[in-house]
Amino acid sequence: MRDVTALRAEGVEDLLRQYPKVRARVDSGYQGLARDFGEQVSAPPKKPPADATDAQRAEYDIARKAQSSQRICVEHAIAEPKAWRPLQRYIGRREHFEDTVLAIAGLVSDRCAER
Repeated sequence: MRDVTALRAEGVEDLLRQYPKVRARVDSGYQGLARDFGEQVSAPPKKPPADATDAQRAEYDIARKAQSSQRICVEHAIAEPKAWRPLQRYIGRREHFEDTVLAIAGLVSDRCAER
């Protein structure tokens, strides 16, 4: 399931409507969500067309890097727990998955606090 489809299925659009002060920075897979909720959701700019001028490409690169640097800490926080072996290929019982994720999140959090 694509990310945007999952968001819609989980009711995130309804939550954005319900809480208009909530803001989110998303990756390029959420361009439609950013289009629909322009005041709340910020996505990277769309790539310039093939016939774009050098100035347009430079402007795109600057805007993309600015948005990317605002999101990088979150991307790293998402990626670190995924590196743990038990989450890479979870074979346990489905009803224990949440406890496993929370346990690993606690370990990651403790490890990050030591740095």
